[in-house]
Amino acid sequence: MWKQITDFVFGGRPAALPPERVRRAFADQQIESEILIGWVQLSLVLFFAALYTIAPKTSEGTTFAPVPWALGAYFLFTVVRLFLAYRRLLPQWFLMASVVVDMALLMFLMWTFHIQYKQPPPFYLKAPTLLYVFIFISLRTLRFDPKYVVAAGMAAVVGWLILVWYALFGTNTILDQTTRDYVRYMTSNRVLIGAEVDKVVAITVVTLVLAVALIRARRLLERAITDSTAAQDLSRFVPREVAERITSADEAIRPGDGRTVFATVLFTDIEGFSTISERLQPDALMRVLNDYFAAVNQVIERHGGVITQFEGDAMLVTFNTATRDDDHAANALRTALGIQEVVTSRLFGDQAFRTRCGINTGDMVAGAVGTEDRLLYTVHGDEVNIAARLEQLNKDYGTYILATEQAVTAAGNAFPVRAIGVVPVRGRGTPVTVYAVG
Repeated sequence: MWKQITDFVFGGRPAALPPERVRRAFADQQIESEILIGWVQLSLVLFFAALYTIAPKTSEGTTFAPVPWALGAYFLFTVVRLFLAYRRLLPQWFLMASVVVDMALLMFLMWTFHIQYKQPPPFYLKAPTLLYVFIFISLRTLRFDPKYVVAAGMAAVVGWLILVWYALFGTNTILDQTTRDYVRYMTSNRVLIGAEVDKVVAITVVTLVLAVALIRARRLLERAITDSTAAQDLSRFVPREVAERITSADEAIRPGDGRTVFATVLFTDIEGFSTISERLQPDALMRVLNDYFAAVNQVIERHGGVITQFEGDAMLVTFNTATRDDDHAANALRTALGIQEVVTSRLFGDQAFRTRCGINTGDMVAGAVGTEDRLLYTVHGDEVNIAARLEQLNKDYGTYILATEQAVTAAGNAFPVRAIGVVPVRGRGTPVTVYAVG
C-alpha cells in the first residue's frame, strides 16, 4: 500500500540501479549543474549591485548601509563556490552549508532594513525582498537533487520564523505589535499573524511541490538514461538504420509488421571457411573474423548498404530497405566489387580470404519476424532466396560475384559483366538469367 502511494506521488522507481558508467555521467551532470547555479547566482549578485548603485537611495540621513556589505560577502562566497565547482571540490556538506548561507545572508539583509530605515522590527516583514527566497529555492532544482531544495525551503521557513519572532518579541510585547485589522496591517508597522502564516505556508508548499516534481523528474530521467543506454548498447547488435526505424516508429513493432519494397540484396560468404575454422583456435578465429568484418563493413557503409544479418561468416546486406537508395542495384554491385578488392589485397591476421557474393533485385518484404518477446528485422521473399542461391552457385562456375538479370539491368551499363546463361536454381521451378560481375 505504502509503495503504491509513494509510486503515485513520486513516480515509479527504475527497475534496477543504472550502470556505474551511467551514475558517473549523472554525477558529472550534477557538477555542471552546480557550475550553472554558481553563474546564475553570480549574475544575480552583479545585477543587484548594479541596481543598488543606480537606484535613488530612500534611506538618506542614515549611516548604516548593510546592502553593499551583504552583496560583497555574497559575491565572495559565490566566487569561491564557483571556483570549487570548476575544480570538482564541492563536498555535500559544503553544498548543504552554502544553501543555509544563501538564506542566512538574505534573512540578515531583510532584518537590517528596520535599522537602516529607523523603523520598528515589524517593518522588515513587509519587505518585497522576501520574494527572492523563491529564486534561491528554485535555483536548487537545477541540480536534480531534492534534498537541496528541501534544505533551502527549510532554511527559508526557519529564517522567516526567527524574523517574525524578533519582530514580535524583540522590543515590545506581542499585544503591542499585532493586529487583526488588515487595513491597519497594511498601513502601519503592525504584525498580522495570519499574513505571516500565509508566507510560511507559501514557502513550504512551493518547496514541497518542487521537491516532489524533482523526485519524479529524477526518477523519470534515471529510467530514460537507463533505457537510452540499453538501447544504445543494443543498437550495436542491429544496424543503425534499423534501430532508427524501430525507435522512430509511431507504434511498437510487432511480429509480421513489414512493407513491400523494390530493393537489392547481397549475400556474402567466405570461401572454404569450414577448413579455415578447423585450423584456428576459437579466439584466433574470432579475431580474424572481426578483422574481416570490420574491413568489409567499411565497403558496405561506403555504398549505403546495411548488414541486416550475420550468420557465421556469411552476411545478408540490403540496399533500399531501412533507408532510401534510388541507386540500390548499382551500389550493391559496387559493394561486391569493393569486397573483392579488399580480400585480394590484404590478409586478415595471417589468413587469406576470398568472398563469394550473390546479388538480386526485386520486390521483397522488409520487416519484423519472430515472437512478441524476440524479433528479428530482416527481408523475406523469393527474390531474397534467389540471391542466397546465387552466392552458392559461384562454386559451380568458379566465380565470386553472380547477379541476376534484374540486378544487372537496374544497375546500368557501367559494370563489367559476363552472361552465364539461364540457370536452374535449387528449390525454384523457374530458372534465372545470371551474369558474372567483374
